[in-house]
Amino acid sequence: MSRFATTDLPLAGLKLIERQNLSDSRGFLSRMFCAEELAAAGWAKPVAQINLTMTARKGTVRGMHFQHPPHSEMKLVNCIRGAVWDVAVDLRADSSTYLKWHAEELSADNRRSLLIPEGFAHGFQTLTGDCELLYLHSVPYVPGAEGALNSQDAALGINWPLEITEMSERDRRHPYLTEEFTGLTP
Repeated sequence: MSRFATTDLPLAGLKLIERQNLSDSRGFLSRMFCAEELAAAGWAKPVAQINLTMTARKGTVRGMHFQHPPHSEMKLVNCIRGAVWDVAVDLRADSSTYLKWHAEELSADNRRSLLIPEGFAHGFQTLTGDCELLYLHSVPYVPGAEGALNSQDAALGINWPLEITEMSERDRRHPYLTEEFTGLTP
């Protein structure tokens, strides 16, 4: 019995993962990761790093972050408290969906996760206060490989569902797309 229902999303390689709970009168068990089962969804590497974020204020935007090759990472993003609008942008230069974005609501209640392949930027907006996200990464964070795009760039056209109430100064300073940005290549 699979503990995950996997749905292909409009951007190649991007997957919606829905965790299947085992429940009884005591509560439930929810598998967060299984290398064997998620291999069919495209997760082909070991988990190299696990991070937990907490965002206190509803309407906060974080992102759009990525790592440059050869440090590109897959991410499995899980919302374990609250609800977020999770966004992935395809930055793969050779992709037919280059610079297109897709978003899904992830919440503790809906038990959905986003499996984001290498070559994507990632960000989110909190739909509730006190949101916690658990990230599984295929490679460790490398500060010198860090990249980001501005989440408010009209060229991306991300339609954030709420008024943006908070954003770090660092995220506000992320660059807008220019002709110099030619995407990510492996």
